[in-house]
Amino acid sequence: MKEAKNAVIYCRVSSDKQVKKADGLGSQETRCRDYAKHQGHEIVEVFRDEGISGGLIDRPAMQEMLRYLSQRKRSNIPHVVIIDDVSRLARGVHAHLELRMAIDKTVAELESPSLEFGDDPDSQLVENLLASVYQHQRQKNAEQVKNRMWGRMKNGYWVFHAPPGYRYEMQQGCGRVLLRDEPVASIIQQALKGFASGRFETQFEVKRFLEMSADFPKSPKGTVYFTRVAQILTTPLYSGYIDYPNWDIILQEGKHEALITYEEFLVIQNCMKKQAKAPMRKDISNDFPLRGFVKCDHCDRPMTSCWTKGVGGRYPYYFCHNKQCTEYKKSIRGQAMEEQFEQILQKTVQPAPVINIFRTMLKEQWQNRKQHHDSNVKGWKSEISLLDKKVGNFMDRICSTDSPTLINTYENHVKKLEEQKLVLGERISANDNNHEDFDKTFRTAFEFLSNPHKHWVYGDLYDKKLVQKLVFHDSLRYDRFKGFRTPTKSLPFSALDGLTDDKSVMVGGNGFEPLTFSV
Repeated sequence: MKEAKNAVIYCRVSSDKQVKKADGLGSQETRCRDYAKHQGHEIVEVFRDEGISGGLIDRPAMQEMLRYLSQRKRSNIPHVVIIDDVSRLARGVHAHLELRMAIDKTVAELESPSLEFGDDPDSQLVENLLASVYQHQRQKNAEQVKNRMWGRMKNGYWVFHAPPGYRYEMQQGCGRVLLRDEPVASIIQQALKGFASGRFETQFEVKRFLEMSADFPKSPKGTVYFTRVAQILTTPLYSGYIDYPNWDIILQEGKHEALITYEEFLVIQNCMKKQAKAPMRKDISNDFPLRGFVKCDHCDRPMTSCWTKGVGGRYPYYFCHNKQCTEYKKSIRGQAMEEQFEQILQKTVQPAPVINIFRTMLKEQWQNRKQHHDSNVKGWKSEISLLDKKVGNFMDRICSTDSPTLINTYENHVKKLEEQKLVLGERISANDNNHEDFDKTFRTAFEFLSNPHKHWVYGDLYDKKLVQKLVFHDSLRYDRFKGFRTPTKSLPFSALDGLTDDKSVMVGGNGFEPLTFSV
């Protein structure tokens, strides 16, 4: 039996699962306590690292133990460090040697019920061989885990942390599968589709939308960080595909439900690459819905706004902030400007007969497009065949060259061609599955066309911004004395105005251009 000394126990497990289910720390501590009792050592401290890899040196409990031992060294109190097994100290040769030297510097001795440590060559050889074996086991385990994860991803299953909007659920025969996590999934879906369609022009507008959504997770201060917004906008997983170039997995079709199409995802990426637009100001709110949209009639600069204290309370005002303008800081009552704007919107309200005429004309175009359905699909399938040939040509070039630069260039071309094939495939699938009737598809659109004023009155800030974009071709100009200049309305509102004219007549199926919807 060795000389009785004060002893500290060090325990470590590499995963949270071992902490919660296997009780690995508890079993290690029990063995070490039994060993200490047998040797006559007195346990003075226990240090536990939970869920820490054996390949790491800088572990919280390990560093705490080394500080503890260093303090006892200065007090000339001898200690021993008891570990259950060499693998608990480290699972790598480099880490093992580093920690072994650190413990030696504290003048503490290392003991274990599984191995007798010593300074003789034979003992050191056994110790180092065990450290090498454990390192090999760790590396092989990591390799096996990676191979299993790679195979699962190739089969269309995501294996890493579930992104916002998804959650994991065990399904029989499939293992853990990503499912929509509502209501966050629907919120992210609106944000992505809004950015792809132009409803949100900047990442800041997406950020504001997420912050205004009560059910979207936020920081303790109630904010959504730009890094989170950028992550959401650039994650291909939301388009239904798994993309992990580090493991040579490129656009593998996933087994989870997509929130947007891959075509919409590419639109988002193109928007993010373009020159950044001026971000939506933080002080734009429902209090000043016209800010940034209405321009000064004298200098053509967007008007700003503020609250002003007066008799009886605070009052909203709009004004021009251009110092070179003759209207600089000449205030316009917010209520007056907004009432005039609502009067313009009220004139866009269309009677039922006009909407019915427009519906009839649009339905004719809808039916014409449906008749071209087969020819569209045939053309897209032909394009896919051509793209397949181009991919084959580039693959032949990759196989016949040894130049890393050329290989990288060809691989980039192949990826772009594969993206085009995915987009065409989505269009074919959408057309094959598009059996919606006309009235169901355009119900919401006709509701908006018939009365955009209602959406302005009852909508939130983003609904109001959407009304501005859809009803008017450009920003409105305002004069402090004359009010709003005659606005230029966008299609189809200008067309609806034509239908209300007594001189207008019913036109044929090709009377309106352009038609931008597809079936």
